[in-house]
Amino acid sequence: MKIYHLSAECYPVAKVGGLADVVGALPKYQNMAGLQAAVVMPYYDRKFTRENEFEIVFSAATLLGTQRLYFEILKEKTDKLGFELFLVKIPGLLDRENVYSYPDEREQFIAFQLAFLDWISYSQQTPDIIHCHDHHSGLVPFLLYHSKLYRRLANTPTVFTIHNGQYHGAFGWENLSYLPEIDLTKTGLLDWAGGINPLAAAVKCCWKYTTVSPTYLHELTVNSNGLEYLFWIESAKGVGIINGIDTEVWDPKTDSMIAGNFTAKTLAKGKQANKNVICERFGLDPNKPLFTFIGRLVIEKGADLLPEAIERSLLENPDQLNFLILGSGDKEMEAALLALKDKYPGRCNVFIGYDESLAHLIYAGADFLLMPSRVEPCGLNQLYSLRYGTMPLVRSTGGLIDSVIDFGDTDGYGIRFNNASVNDICYAIFRAVTLYQNTAQLQQLRKRMMALDFSWDRSAKEYNDLYESLNPTI
Repeated sequence: MKIYHLSAECYPVAKVGGLADVVGALPKYQNMAGLQAAVVMPYYDRKFTRENEFEIVFSAATLLGTQRLYFEILKEKTDKLGFELFLVKIPGLLDRENVYSYPDEREQFIAFQLAFLDWISYSQQTPDIIHCHDHHSGLVPFLLYHSKLYRRLANTPTVFTIHNGQYHGAFGWENLSYLPEIDLTKTGLLDWAGGINPLAAAVKCCWKYTTVSPTYLHELTVNSNGLEYLFWIESAKGVGIINGIDTEVWDPKTDSMIAGNFTAKTLAKGKQANKNVICERFGLDPNKPLFTFIGRLVIEKGADLLPEAIERSLLENPDQLNFLILGSGDKEMEAALLALKDKYPGRCNVFIGYDESLAHLIYAGADFLLMPSRVEPCGLNQLYSLRYGTMPLVRSTGGLIDSVIDFGDTDGYGIRFNNASVNDICYAIFRAVTLYQNTAQLQQLRKRMMALDFSWDRSAKEYNDLYESLNPTI
């Protein structure tokens, strides 16, 4: 009955992107369904670890090449997240503040995986499933099956979830010595394009791999940063399961981070109350439609298109709409958006950075959410916005196709456009402004959005069914 989730991120311990939200919610819902799911992640010196109590449940040393590393496995004492949380702490390597961008990141994540495997091996544990997330844990399936050190665990089923196939964690063969003794006849399973590729190795070696939406499963065969052929030949092992959201955290009826709680019955009054607070804070007009973008300011998210699309929309629809951007990333994109804030005061505002409470408030008060993504394996922002009755305007890609139906189609409730281009974004905004003027239709669509089920209950059941197909004892 034991499932270990291995991940570099987990909300609320350490979050950089959607990976953290998934790993912070899926195990909780699996436990509610009767499984025993736990999360194992690196230790970070952050607010959560400083403010909660942990106990050392295991300690030993592992070898990273010739370097002997002492490690501890820390367990959060109260299981307050709804699952057992284990942190791998290695002094000087896995005890830092940030999740990524250290010069020895490769060594960090290899050591994390080795410490995990040593722990469950030395402590004689036999999990029913080991569920690895993204390349940071991608070497685990290979090592389980092809290292003599972990032979006892060689029959353990592994599932590998790809949250973003653009990042592989690849490194050169000169670092092979970082790994423990392996079957050298199997090194081809590690190789892709002349280097060691953890994501490719995981896809080759795991029992099943999943993607975070059905459409993204197919998109990887045409766009995965050089692994397209691999996903094509391994497609029989792939399963697409769209992410869910934690409906306890994201619930407009009980959300303590918003200005006024509401349900579908009190939707109009509740959204306006939150909109009033946002507009007062950012100097915008609460009587006009409020468009927002929440996320990383990077090309992948189509954020480079926002400055021109926003300015054109403001000029084409004078005094008819507001924009509010919450995000950070590329410095040129940040500067271009801040320039719009100065050029169009009272119509456009920008918050550079990320604020979880502000994000909740914006989802509750905004009218429309922009997601012009070039790549979106699943996307969670559109699911949050639907939960709060905020219409998503999305490019037709990845999980956005699987979760948003255009309101012009049967049972639709959002706005979709085909191309990551300024023209398509502006036309989607024009459609939204026109819809905003039809109050009755907009309210009907908002109620339809809020009635949708994108909870983890549904998605967790699909994962549980997958586990059972691999290990009938669960």
